[in-house]
Amino acid sequence: MSEESAALLRVDNVSVRFGGIVALDKVTFSMGAGSIVGLIGPNGAGKTTLFNCLSRLYEPSSGNIEFKGHSLLDQPRHRIAELGIGRTFQNLALFRHMSVLDNVMVGMHCQTRGDFISHAFRLPLASREERSIHEVALEMIDFLDLRDVMHLPAAGLPFGTLKRVELARALACQPKLLLLDEPAGGLNHEEVSDLAAIIRSLKTRRHVTVLLVEHHMQLVMQVSDQVVALNFGRVMADGTPAAVQQNPEVIRAYLGSNEA
Repeated sequence: MSEESAALLRVDNVSVRFGGIVALDKVTFSMGAGSIVGLIGPNGAGKTTLFNCLSRLYEPSSGNIEFKGHSLLDQPRHRIAELGIGRTFQNLALFRHMSVLDNVMVGMHCQTRGDFISHAFRLPLASREERSIHEVALEMIDFLDLRDVMHLPAAGLPFGTLKRVELARALACQPKLLLLDEPAGGLNHEEVSDLAAIIRSLKTRRHVTVLLVEHHMQLVMQVSDQVVALNFGRVMADGTPAAVQQNPEVIRAYLGSNEA
């Protein structure tokens, strides 16, 4: 099978314009199933805009996005999780007064099939679904070492713990592709080291493909198989971490000579 046909995600000449502002300019890259791809670039380079296109929050002005060989642009945004794409956000979006367990269970919404009547009258379908949701949530909680806090409300938990809760919730829908939006933001050195191990285990243990937007360059270069660098909405480099680190345009625009 060729690399092109094996691609899980293909971004093909995607452009996004907001009035006279070009946020993305003919962005093209692909990522294979089971890979970890780092998406880097200065603030305003278009990274979050691209994530919002993949989540169907934004509509590209032109170009196409394919996931598992089918265009995402034909799909409504409420089906993206069901198709197998999960996402975390820069700013935590947890239900603060719900328990950790309940927050993670919310992530299973895309897998539920029961209707209002089934749940209201506790019909067998609804009971089976609830058991399945609970089991998957516990699996994610154990994977991210949250068992000790699973019955506590999210409010008041340490920031690093909340980051893991959000990740557990994103994983609960069992995505094939996980979009991580600055997961290292606000974490200390030890927590970033733990995060690197978690991201690797997403690939090796859970077989999840990861697209990672991150400013922490050491983390990106440590865990990524491929790095795509954006600047002013354009791809300025796409290759292995070592190749991108040595790219003169990337060094000038982003990394700086001390990080080359």
